[in-house]
Amino acid sequence: MCNEYQLILPFDDIIAAFNQTGDRLVFPGGMPNFGPMASIRIGERAPVIHMGASGPEVLMTPWAWKGPGGRPVFNFRSDGRSFQGSHRCLIPADGFFEFTDAEPGQKRKTKWRFTLAGQRLFWVAGLIKDGAFAMLTTEPGVDIAPYHDRQIVVLRPQDGAAWLNLQTPHDDLLRALPAGSLDAEKVFPVAA
Repeated sequence: MCNEYQLILPFDDIIAAFNQTGDRLVFPGGMPNFGPMASIRIGERAPVIHMGASGPEVLMTPWAWKGPGGRPVFNFRSDGRSFQGSHRCLIPADGFFEFTDAEPGQKRKTKWRFTLAGQRLFWVAGLIKDGAFAMLTTEPGVDIAPYHDRQIVVLRPQDGAAWLNLQTPHDDLLRALPAGSLDAEKVFPVAA
């Protein structure tokens, strides 16, 4: 399951992508200060967009809240659930990683980066709880199934506001994208 993602694009690109939805981001606490993040891992702080008192705003918050047994909840199943009263968020990303068995002669697992075909940025549907966020997951689509038995919910740039405002039924948003929507690239081991 996704336990690492990246956000390398400048913050201006995130603002521009969100503004395509028809809503405008507000910054009641000022513009957040962060640079390119080639590897965001569980427990690290990252930007998310949520509905604040003044409208959609950016928060810097940790990835994963503590579950009942103290273990981090970084992925959260969306299947068969309603998120009507939930604190929903969008997690901006330009890539996420999945891991498969190590190749012959390697000790570490094979690492794959997934990006949204034809787009520089995408959203991951998420939830905020106890001041932290988790990514929603669903059944894997054709693009992810060869790599993992679950996948995060990837939303196209234009679908972000639909998740924040629940303008579209859950079942239409919280599912895998059609085949060919995600590009996969092996990043470890690097081909010689």
